Amino acid sequence: MQQIPVSLWTLVAGIVVTAISIWIGQNHTLMPAQASLQAPLVDGFFNVMFTIAIALFLVVEGTIVVFLVKFRRRRGDDTDGLPIEGNVPLEIFWTAIPTVIVLGLGIYSVDVFNRMGGFEPAGHPHSAAHVAHQSGTALAATLSDTSEATTAPTIAPTIGIGASPKNLDKPADLVVDVKGIQYAWLFNYPDSGITSGELHIPVGADVQLNLSAQDVIHSFWVPNFRLKQDALPGIPTELRFVATKPGTYPVVCAELCGGYHGSMRTQVIVHTPEEYDSWRTENQIAQQQNINQVVAVNPDDLSTSEFLAPHTHEMGISAVTLESVVMSH
Repeated sequence: MQQIPVSLWTLVAGIVVTAISIWIGQNHTLMPAQASLQAPLVDGFFNVMFTIAIALFLVVEGTIVVFLVKFRRRRGDDTDGLPIEGNVPLEIFWTAIPTVIVLGLGIYSVDVFNRMGGFEPAGHPHSAAHVAHQSGTALAATLSDTSEATTAPTIAPTIGIGASPKNLDKPADLVVDVKGIQYAWLFNYPDSGITSGELHIPVGADVQLNLSAQDVIHSFWVPNFRLKQDALPGIPTELRFVATKPGTYPVVCAELCGGYHGSMRTQVIVHTPEEYDSWRTENQIAQQQNINQVVAVNPDDLSTSEFLAPHTHEMGISAVTLESVVMSH
């Protein structure tokens, strides 16, 4: 009986490993539903890395299993193993292949980062109130003061994810100032004077978030958007994106910011354009009637208000009004 050549076995194993890796890499359910224009770019890169990881896992673990079986100790065999030393071609192979993979992934990641807008985040307009927050002059003002302070845009250098190359010279459709404090997110809309504890945006709009932090480093993360950006004390950062699917998605602080870091959560609500206009109108009326009330906490965790108490004087609100938050639904 003719023995099958090792090269043929290797070819068959390579085909099987490639097929399995590609199928698993493209059909896994590890990521939440995509909800932004940037999400497919990140998922495409993740799928490539996951496919390569599956292939390497199968090759390494498969080789270990084959060697365990083929070179196992036979009963009654007490001799020493073969004195096998280094194999130069093999060492070149297992050094060259990872090098090519790493270089390829590096080039691919740079392309994804560029298409998401990571290379051109600086020099976009920021509201005057947001820039003032960077210098520590105020955390938030009453809605009347905020509306006056945010009328004139200011050019401030930033880092983060900016406009995509296609929208580089276009202003954002909606600008929102986002401030992280222990342990809540504050969202201020300069165009309408609304302040909220949730992020409300219209689907399909080019949204620019101007991020800052009052106390320590926070990280604004929306898993469904595949976007995450640090909010830094004294340094403005930016996150620009387009939501593609109406719905409610979690917002998580992804940077350890203190003992109650795990409770620093809120949500982003993506409306249809009609629903967003209705929400904006309703909240403008409501906040004009309650001028000294500011939404500052996660609606599911009102206990967070105790951590905001030291900031109530800066906000221009009282501890009582902080407890009686007007939720923006």
